Amino acid sequence: MKNRYLKGISTNILLLGVVSFMNDLSSEMIIPIFPLFITALGGAGLILGFVSIVGLIGGLQDSISSILKVLSGYWSDRIGRRKIFVSSGYLTSAGFKLLLSLSTIWLHILVFSSFERVGKGLRTAPRDAIIADSMPEARGKGFGIHRALDTSGAIAGSVLVLLLLLLFWRELEQIAYQIAFYKSIILIAAIIAFFSLVPLYFVKEGKREPQKIRLRISLKELPKRLKLFIMVAALFAVANFTYMFFILKAWDAFVPIMPEKESIAIVILLYVLFNSFYALLAIPFGTLSDRIGRRKVLISGYFLFSVTCLGFTFFDSLAAFLVLFPLYGVVYAMVDGNQRAFVSDLSTEELRATALGTFHTMIGLVALPASLTAGFLWQAINPNATFIYGSVISIIAVILFIMFRNYFKD
Repeated sequence: MKNRYLKGISTNILLLGVVSFMNDLSSEMIIPIFPLFITALGGAGLILGFVSIVGLIGGLQDSISSILKVLSGYWSDRIGRRKIFVSSGYLTSAGFKLLLSLSTIWLHILVFSSFERVGKGLRTAPRDAIIADSMPEARGKGFGIHRALDTSGAIAGSVLVLLLLLLFWRELEQIAYQIAFYKSIILIAAIIAFFSLVPLYFVKEGKREPQKIRLRISLKELPKRLKLFIMVAALFAVANFTYMFFILKAWDAFVPIMPEKESIAIVILLYVLFNSFYALLAIPFGTLSDRIGRRKVLISGYFLFSVTCLGFTFFDSLAAFLVLFPLYGVVYAMVDGNQRAFVSDLSTEELRATALGTFHTMIGLVALPASLTAGFLWQAINPNATFIYGSVISIIAVILFIMFRNYFKD
């Protein structure tokens, strides 16, 4: 029974999935409390009159590592090695999580959380290239399995944070205890991140010939339809601002009507709900894209994000959030892994890591202005303006995708 269930699944996919499970367990212990930690250390409001601190930190988390994604993908192709970049990336992230636990002001969070993402920049494209190479006939399923294990770690991490919150319930009466709680959580998360490195030792890297390529030439020679898809995906990324605004929307709705500690618990539970739907549906949507084509699944995912943003605009009750956070998880299940699989489909084998690096870099480069814009709208107008912005931009991405659909026929 076990062998039949695992039939056709590469060992590398499972090992990298375990690494991502542990690393995401670590990361997602931090994520649901992260905007609250920023606020507790004085990171609410605007700086320089127009820059949202939450938007700045959220945007930099993705953007500061952007150039590393394309460089690590390029160097991985050039020297014919993947694993060294993957290992270095996970190690870097673990180290900066440890430093993050020592933060005493929001500026520390800004620096340490940004450089923690450098590790993501080092590992993402080479790791995705290993996944793509390990299951060439079923890449959607391969990426879906990896994203499902990754997100299952997120669920476990969020649940663990909730249990620790309930354990230390009484001690969260004062702000000083809240900060101590947040820092303790991040320290535990850092320790888990270091242990996530162990399964990487067993990942088998296929022998590859070094490629005599230059970065300028590699980018130029990417297929036209791949460049076109990256443009559409980047536009969607402009709409897909940092998750922290979704959490803060729920937080703002509950704080005025219930004790702060209960508000934290509900926010974490909603985040668990988001990740549960993401994890449960990542493999089915990956498999579905293998059967009916990535294009149809991605267009549907982009459209659903627009609808979800509209829901966050007009509704702020617990009942509404119990629907909207799962929908947010469905969006990620439809989009996240399938975008990577689609980039792999549209690229050549010789430049696959470079193509994935280029894709991730473009997404990362627009993440900062996207989150800064969302933060400015949140502070200068109101939170609803942030979600209207996300809905409108994502609809434009859907329209462009449909207009260019003939370029992406499978």
